[in-house]
Amino acid sequence: MTTDNRRILPATEGSGHTYPFSDRTLSSADLFCGRREIAIEHGGAFYRLKITRQGKLILNK
Repeated sequence: MTTDNRRILPATEGSGHTYPFSDRTLSSADLFCGRREIAIEHGGAFYRLKITRQGKLILNK
């Protein structure tokens, strides 16, 4: 028997979606604000988070 301690959180009210990842979940629409690519700074390094033509996410350093 495995114990899963992740919390299931509502995405947005009325959406019917739940996310089992963390206490804070952001939608990609809120992150990208209509863009296809954003920059993320982490630990002094910069990363690119991009939405592909197929709608998938790719993170590059």
